[in-house]
Amino acid sequence: MINSPESDEARRHREKMEKRKAVQDAEVAGKTVTEKGLLMVHTGPGKGKSTAAFGLALRALGHGWKVGVVQFGKGQWRSGERDMLEKLGAVSWHTLGEGFTWETQDRARDEAAARRAWEKACELMDDPAIRLLVLDELNISLRYEHLPLAEVVARLSARRPDLHIVVTGRNAKPELLAAADLVTEMTLVKHHFAAGVKAQEGIEF
Repeated sequence: MINSPESDEARRHREKMEKRKAVQDAEVAGKTVTEKGLLMVHTGPGKGKSTAAFGLALRALGHGWKVGVVQFGKGQWRSGERDMLEKLGAVSWHTLGEGFTWETQDRARDEAAARRAWEKACELMDDPAIRLLVLDELNISLRYEHLPLAEVVARLSARRPDLHIVVTGRNAKPELLAAADLVTEMTLVKHHFAAGVKAQEGIEF
Protein backbone atom coordinates (compact mmCIF):
# COMPACT_ATOMS: atom_id res chain seq x y z
CA MET A 1 0.00 0.00 0.00
CA ILE A 2 1.40 3.39 -0.98
CA ASN A 3 1.16 6.08 1.65
CA SER A 4 -0.44 9.24 0.35
CA PRO A 5 1.80 12.31 0.53
CA GLU A 6 1.28 14.59 3.48
CA SER A 7 -0.91 17.54 2.64
CA ASP A 8 0.40 21.06 3.15
CA GLU A 9 -2.23 21.64 5.83
CA ALA A 10 -1.26 18.44 7.73
CA ARG A 11 2.45 19.29 7.44
CA ARG A 12 1.92 22.82 8.77
CA HIS A 13 -0.11 21.45 11.68
CA ARG A 14 2.53 18.83 12.52
CA GLU A 15 5.34 21.41 12.44
CA LYS A 16 3.33 23.80 14.59
CA MET A 17 2.63 21.09 17.18
CA GLU A 18 6.29 19.99 17.17
CA LYS A 19 7.32 23.54 18.05
CA ARG A 20 4.59 23.77 20.69
CA LYS A 21 5.74 20.49 22.23
CA ALA A 22 9.34 21.67 22.37
CA VAL A 23 8.29 24.83 24.22
CA GLN A 24 6.08 22.85 26.62
CA ASP A 25 8.79 20.25 27.30
CA ALA A 26 11.35 22.98 28.03
CA GLU A 27 8.95 24.70 30.42
CA VAL A 28 8.24 21.47 32.31
CA ALA A 29 11.96 20.62 32.46
CA GLY A 30 12.62 23.99 34.08
CA LYS A 31 10.44 23.16 37.10
CA THR A 32 12.63 21.80 39.90
CA VAL A 33 10.25 21.61 42.88
CA THR A 34 8.73 18.12 42.85
CA GLU A 35 6.51 18.37 45.93
CA LYS A 36 5.17 21.33 47.92
CA GLY A 37 2.15 21.81 50.10
CA LEU A 38 0.13 24.51 48.33
CA LEU A 39 -2.06 27.29 49.67
CA MET A 40 -4.87 27.66 47.10
CA VAL A 41 -7.56 30.34 47.07
CA HIS A 42 -10.85 30.13 45.14
CA THR A 43 -12.53 33.53 45.12
CA GLY A 44 -14.58 35.87 42.94
CA PRO A 45 -18.31 36.53 42.41
CA GLY A 46 -18.94 33.54 40.16
CA LYS A 47 -20.46 30.18 41.09
CA GLY A 48 -18.20 27.17 41.65
CA LYS A 49 -15.65 28.06 44.34
CA SER A 50 -16.67 25.42 46.87
CA THR A 51 -17.60 23.01 44.08
CA ALA A 52 -14.04 23.17 42.73
CA ALA A 53 -12.60 22.64 46.21
CA PHE A 54 -14.73 19.54 46.78
CA GLY A 55 -13.74 18.25 43.36
CA LEU A 56 -10.13 18.53 44.50
CA ALA A 57 -11.05 16.67 47.70
CA LEU A 58 -12.51 13.86 45.57
CA ARG A 59 -9.27 13.70 43.58
CA ALA A 60 -7.23 13.55 46.79
CA LEU A 61 -9.38 10.72 48.15
CA GLY A 62 -8.77 8.85 44.91
CA HIS A 63 -5.06 8.93 45.73
CA GLY A 64 -5.66 7.57 49.22
CA TRP A 65 -5.23 10.87 51.05
CA LYS A 66 -7.08 11.83 54.22
CA VAL A 67 -9.03 15.06 53.76
CA GLY A 68 -10.27 17.64 56.25
CA VAL A 69 -13.14 20.07 55.66
CA VAL A 70 -14.08 23.00 57.89
CA GLN A 71 -17.04 25.13 56.84
CA PHE A 72 -17.19 28.72 58.09
CA GLY A 73 -20.49 30.60 58.09
CA LYS A 74 -22.61 27.88 56.53
CA GLY A 75 -25.18 26.47 58.93
CA GLN A 76 -25.87 22.86 59.80
CA TRP A 77 -27.56 21.98 56.51
CA ARG A 78 -26.58 18.83 54.66
CA SER A 79 -25.13 19.03 51.18
CA GLY A 80 -24.77 16.34 48.52
CA GLU A 81 -20.99 16.67 48.49
CA ARG A 82 -20.78 16.18 52.25
CA ASP A 83 -22.94 13.04 52.13
CA MET A 84 -20.94 11.60 49.22
CA LEU A 85 -17.48 12.40 50.58
CA GLU A 86 -18.36 10.98 54.00
CA LYS A 87 -19.58 7.77 52.34
CA LEU A 88 -16.20 7.45 50.66
CA GLY A 89 -14.49 7.70 54.05
CA ALA A 90 -11.16 9.28 55.06
CA VAL A 91 -12.90 12.69 55.43
CA SER A 92 -12.98 14.69 58.66
CA TRP A 93 -15.90 17.09 58.01
CA HIS A 94 -16.85 19.94 60.37
CA THR A 95 -19.64 22.45 59.65
CA LEU A 96 -19.24 24.92 62.51
CA GLY A 97 -21.06 28.01 61.32
CA GLU A 98 -24.52 29.16 62.35
CA GLY A 99 -25.55 30.55 59.00
CA PHE A 100 -24.30 33.56 57.10
CA THR A 101 -23.83 36.82 59.00
CA TRP A 102 -26.85 38.43 57.32
CA GLU A 103 -28.95 35.57 58.71
CA THR A 104 -27.71 35.53 62.31
CA GLN A 105 -27.50 39.36 62.60
CA ASP A 106 -25.47 38.81 65.77
CA ARG A 107 -21.79 39.79 65.49
CA ALA A 108 -20.74 38.22 68.79
CA ARG A 109 -22.29 34.91 67.73
CA ASP A 110 -20.63 35.11 64.33
CA GLU A 111 -17.23 35.80 65.89
CA ALA A 112 -17.61 32.92 68.34
CA ALA A 113 -18.62 30.53 65.54
CA ALA A 114 -15.71 31.67 63.37
CA ARG A 115 -13.29 31.17 66.27
CA ARG A 116 -14.59 27.62 66.85
CA ALA A 117 -14.18 26.83 63.17
CA TRP A 118 -10.68 28.33 63.10
CA GLU A 119 -9.60 26.34 66.16
CA LYS A 120 -10.80 23.15 64.46
CA ALA A 121 -8.92 24.17 61.30
CA CYS A 122 -5.72 24.64 63.34
CA GLU A 123 -6.26 21.23 64.95
CA LEU A 124 -6.56 19.60 61.52
CA MET A 125 -3.49 21.47 60.26
CA ASP A 126 -1.55 19.85 63.09
CA ASP A 127 -2.82 16.36 62.22
CA PRO A 128 -0.06 14.68 60.17
CA ALA A 129 -2.60 12.30 58.61
CA ILE A 130 -4.44 15.15 56.84
CA ARG A 131 -2.98 15.83 53.38
CA LEU A 132 -5.65 18.23 52.06
CA LEU A 133 -7.66 20.73 54.11
CA VAL A 134 -10.63 22.65 52.67
CA LEU A 135 -11.50 25.86 54.55
CA ASP A 136 -14.85 26.58 52.97
CA GLU A 137 -16.05 30.22 53.12
CA LEU A 138 -13.13 31.31 55.33
CA ASN A 139 -12.90 34.39 53.11
CA ILE A 140 -16.32 35.51 54.36
CA SER A 141 -15.17 35.37 57.98
CA LEU A 142 -12.11 37.41 57.07
CA ARG A 143 -14.14 39.90 55.05
CA TYR A 144 -16.39 40.67 58.03
CA GLU A 145 -13.40 40.65 60.42
CA HIS A 146 -14.73 37.77 62.50
CA LEU A 147 -11.13 36.56 62.74
CA PRO A 148 -7.85 38.53 62.83
CA LEU A 149 -6.49 38.53 59.29
CA ALA A 150 -2.83 38.64 60.34
CA GLU A 151 -3.26 35.60 62.62
CA VAL A 152 -4.95 33.56 59.90
CA VAL A 153 -2.46 34.43 57.15
CA ALA A 154 0.50 33.72 59.43
CA ARG A 155 -0.87 30.32 60.46
CA LEU A 156 -1.70 29.30 56.89
CA SER A 157 1.76 30.40 55.75
CA ALA A 158 3.34 28.27 58.50
CA ARG A 159 1.52 25.10 57.41
CA ARG A 160 3.38 21.78 57.24
CA PRO A 161 5.46 21.36 54.06
CA ASP A 162 3.27 18.42 52.91
CA LEU A 163 -0.14 19.98 53.65
CA HIS A 164 -2.31 21.42 50.88
CA ILE A 165 -4.96 23.96 51.91
CA VAL A 166 -7.86 25.35 49.85
CA VAL A 167 -9.62 28.53 51.00
CA THR A 168 -12.93 29.49 49.38
CA GLY A 169 -15.26 32.47 49.42
CA ARG A 170 -15.80 35.83 47.77
CA ASN A 171 -13.69 38.93 48.38
CA ALA A 172 -10.45 37.25 49.40
CA LYS A 173 -8.19 39.69 51.23
CA PRO A 174 -5.09 40.97 49.36
CA GLU A 175 -2.84 39.69 52.15
CA LEU A 176 -4.19 36.17 51.68
CA LEU A 177 -3.80 36.38 47.91
CA ALA A 178 -0.18 37.47 48.35
CA ALA A 179 0.53 34.46 50.58
CA ALA A 180 -1.17 31.95 48.25
CA ASP A 181 0.55 29.71 45.73
CA LEU A 182 -2.51 29.47 43.50
CA VAL A 183 -5.39 31.93 43.14
CA THR A 184 -8.43 31.28 40.94
CA GLU A 185 -11.11 33.92 40.50
CA MET A 186 -14.53 32.70 39.43
CA THR A 187 -16.03 35.32 37.12
CA LEU A 188 -19.77 35.85 37.03
CA VAL A 189 -21.02 35.98 33.44
CA LYS A 190 -24.60 34.81 33.93
CA HIS A 191 -26.47 33.23 36.85
CA HIS A 192 -29.90 31.62 36.88
CA PHE A 193 -30.66 33.19 40.30
CA ALA A 194 -31.02 36.56 38.54
CA ALA A 195 -33.82 35.02 36.46
CA GLY A 196 -35.70 33.94 39.58
CA VAL A 197 -34.47 30.36 39.87
CA LYS A 198 -34.00 29.28 43.50
CA ALA A 199 -31.14 27.11 44.78
CA GLN A 200 -31.72 23.52 43.66
CA GLU A 201 -30.78 20.19 45.18
CA GLY A 202 -27.94 18.60 43.24
CA ILE A 203 -26.84 21.95 41.76
CA GLU A 204 -26.34 24.36 44.66
CA PHE A 205 -26.28 21.85 47.54
